[in-house]
Amino acid sequence: MLASLGVEPVTSEASSAESPALSHQPCGYLARAWWGDVLVAESRAAVRVREATEDPVLYFPPADVRTEALHSEGRTTACPVKGQARLWTLEGKVQAGSRDWHDPGGVISVDGRDAAWAFSQPAPGLEWLTDLVAFDHDRVRVEVVDAGPDSDERDTTIKRFPTWGDAADLIDIMNVRPAGDRRYVSTTLAGARRPVVEASQMLGQAIVAAGRHAPERRVVSAHMVFYRAADAREPLEFEIDELSAGRSFSTLAVHVSQGGRRRASGTLLLDVTAPDVVRHQAATEPCAGPHDSEPYDMSVTGRDIRMVDAAYTDDPDAPVGPPVIDTWVRFRDVPADPPLHAGLLTQFTGHISIAAALRPHAGVGQSQAHRTLSTGINAIGISFHAAVRADEWMRYHHLSTFAGDGMTHSECRVHDEAGALVASFTVDAMLRPFAQKAHAVDDRLAL
Repeated sequence: MLASLGVEPVTSEASSAESPALSHQPCGYLARAWWGDVLVAESRAAVRVREATEDPVLYFPPADVRTEALHSEGRTTACPVKGQARLWTLEGKVQAGSRDWHDPGGVISVDGRDAAWAFSQPAPGLEWLTDLVAFDHDRVRVEVVDAGPDSDERDTTIKRFPTWGDAADLIDIMNVRPAGDRRYVSTTLAGARRPVVEASQMLGQAIVAAGRHAPERRVVSAHMVFYRAADAREPLEFEIDELSAGRSFSTLAVHVSQGGRRRASGTLLLDVTAPDVVRHQAATEPCAGPHDSEPYDMSVTGRDIRMVDAAYTDDPDAPVGPPVIDTWVRFRDVPADPPLHAGLLTQFTGHISIAAALRPHAGVGQSQAHRTLSTGINAIGISFHAAVRADEWMRYHHLSTFAGDGMTHSECRVHDEAGALVASFTVDAMLRPFAQKAHAVDDRLAL
């Protein structure tokens, strides 16, 4: 991260106002920086700075930094884009078992050389950057306290920085825009680590597009096959073909394209809905509630994820268990827009099913995905049984019913906190080893 200070091939906001490669915005949350167990910065006015192809960096106002923890050796560096920066070292020893470094006991030394910096002479147009202090996120634990203004203490979680973004960013991506007759287009926000679009995001966006096309009806069934990877750095295009439009039901085909090539195709059934003739639902299996489950950081502020019994892990050495993972999900703020709520529910359907399939088997975990294991979602089918509230707790019950022949299959349900069944979905995914190659697999883009 610090090495990029002198070599970043980016332009500033001042030189590219229409599509800035260097952007900044208020963090919006309480931000902290820890050197081991020592708090070196805490601020409600931190600035999130993002550069093209790079992870975002948090910059702290100097008044909110414990300057006595910073030790200057007179070192500086010059960035051709951002200007002249001072460098600081964080000295001392870190107690083993503290936030980032784990050891059976005692005190360990950690290199804190050039672990913090500030631009004393920023480039023209970047005066807002003057003297703001940033830390090397690989060596200093930087975190944000994810809580709303009136949040219950139980709803407060910690997100490690850099984050992908906020729930508002995800909602913006899901909220596809009209782009012509029966055509819609998405906005973009790509993580620097892995700029590949999630399959379930495309299905969720297709559901939002269908809701825009027929606002008087809601999607009751959708199925999509994903046959070509999509780049998260480029917009997606959604083309709707209306196959039928009766008094009660509409049937749509939706094709997802990027760069002139189709990436996925699906069919969606929409209904005006009708009063019950009969009603029943599958029994809800008991499990711990959201506040009795383990928070899990998936790098999005404003979205709370809890794993029942801490069952989700990407560690190949984790204890084995049944092919079941229950997950609670809730967004803090979502507009009163039913298609968006349904799209957000759908966006999470591709996250956990492969992990559920791996759970009964020793020596494999999702940390191997895109490295030694080729994984990806091939198809998702979802049925909605009720209107969805993504700003209330949703329990995803993931059950992998089969794994073999290079594929996994999962049959899953989504309940609200009261136990009502609001959606059912299935996921078919590939799971196979990479063929032996002379070169290493690039896990940033590989499936």
